[in-house]
Amino acid sequence: MTKSAHTAADAQVSENVSAGLKVAASAATVFAVLADPTSHAAIDGTGWVKEAVDPAPLTEVGQLFAMDMYHPNHPDGNYQVVNKVQVIEPPRAIGWLTGSRKDNGDLEFGGWTWRYDLVPLGPSETAVTLTYDWSAVPGAIREYIQFPPFGPEHLGNSLDHLAGLVSGR
Repeated sequence: MTKSAHTAADAQVSENVSAGLKVAASAATVFAVLADPTSHAAIDGTGWVKEAVDPAPLTEVGQLFAMDMYHPNHPDGNYQVVNKVQVIEPPRAIGWLTGSRKDNGDLEFGGWTWRYDLVPLGPSETAVTLTYDWSAVPGAIREYIQFPPFGPEHLGNSLDHLAGLVSGR
């Protein structure tokens, strides 16, 4: 397994952070796990993702899927996010924009995205790059959330968890 990550200084300039890992599974296998919201809690490197509210596989741009979350610094502790699929190119890329449902039921997106890019390296090996991008986050949100809202180990932890899920499949 090979890991790489941008430094915090790089993230401040580019407003995104990435990590990469070679995993012992086909791109199709890796993509299938990423497209399954029920696997996201097991992949998450922070422990904030608790459970998929919508277990349907991700299949199209614009699809919404909700996740139950927990963060000790969130006003409610337990909360829910609604994600909107932004890119889905089996078995090469999948990504989503994260938001929430306001009290009136309307969706509101914060401007940060998660994206996985997959490069097949053979029939049973794939290079996976995970990117968290906050470049579209408006100033009002930046006043109360520091970006990225997690430590530099998060992306690597997530990729390690993903590698564990796909090995042997």
